[in-house]
Amino acid sequence: MSQGEIVERVVRYVVTEIVDRPEEVELTLVEEGPEEVVAEVRTAKSDMGRVIGRRGRVARAIRTVAQAAADEEGLHSGVEFID
Repeated sequence: MSQGEIVERVVRYVVTEIVDRPEEVELTLVEEGPEEVVAEVRTAKSDMGRVIGRRGRVARAIRTVAQAAADEEGLHSGVEFID
């Protein structure tokens, strides 16, 4: 299992369950250092609002879940939403 694989799986699952067009979800995992990964999430333009949510609540929840997954691997994680 590669570094950050649990984070990638969890973030991909959560995001694809939220959006209307899951086939357009792209997730790239970037290693920022020996113990830090960042998940870069791209969605269809029409789905970005759903993923971010009102006042960023959904995005914050996704980041919290990603960090919980990263804790399992002894990592620090971040999630960036790219349009």
